Amino acid sequence: MQIRLKIASFLTLLLISLVSMAQEGENQAFLVHEDRVKPSMTREYEKVSKDLVSACKTNNVKNINWSVASMHDGTYLAITPIKDLADIQNFNFEDLREKVGDAKFNQMFENFNKCYSNHGDYVTILMPSLSYMPDGLTTNTEGKNYRVWHRLDVSPANIQKVQDKMKELKALYASKNSKMHYRIYQSGFGNVGDYFVAVISAKDAVDYDSMSAENQKLIGDEGKKIFDEMFEYVDAYTVKRGSMRPDLAYQPEE
Repeated sequence: MQIRLKIASFLTLLLISLVSMAQEGENQAFLVHEDRVKPSMTREYEKVSKDLVSACKTNNVKNINWSVASMHDGTYLAITPIKDLADIQNFNFEDLREKVGDAKFNQMFENFNKCYSNHGDYVTILMPSLSYMPDGLTTNTEGKNYRVWHRLDVSPANIQKVQDKMKELKALYASKNSKMHYRIYQSGFGNVGDYFVAVISAKDAVDYDSMSAENQKLIGDEGKKIFDEMFEYVDAYTVKRGSMRPDLAYQPEE
């Protein structure tokens, strides 16, 4: 009972926190469903994903939407903006189940289950105060569906120190008028461990690599110094590449 009370208390505090973020217009929370697809099942997974999108469009399913990012290592992320934790409970496929029937609905998701060994859900928070997008903060970068994710795993004691260094980097990028724009996300509810992810959009791999090389020259030794100082507080660093997949996304009609 005591454990349940602690969990309920934590969820209440998190709910208040997310609502506060939305009201202040500072941070945006996203619900992420992550599928780690088996290499041999990539084609089947994408076929089933498109079948799901088609079923939702055909039946004009309401109150649910998602965008999709696919990484080169077989990870797929279904991403939905949320206002608070209540949105997570409301995010379900009951409307689709009612319209297609239990048998067809269950078969569709059984087909998904064959494609991966691990999947799960969590919340991530977009941090405008740490992000650098001088033309306007947005996740919809038209014409730039290529993505690179830079993940920095951080211990709780070093979160503020990393944030401070990220603010220094943002100020430097702004002063140099850098063309490498990025969004910073921080781990939220459902994650084990703390991390930040810098997401960069580009037209393709060549465009990203060219932009990265140009940016390194632009920020020079000053930028290298700040990065070196920041990485003193980072426990692990990984980079993944991939792209947004509009063909696997769903947005209900108005």
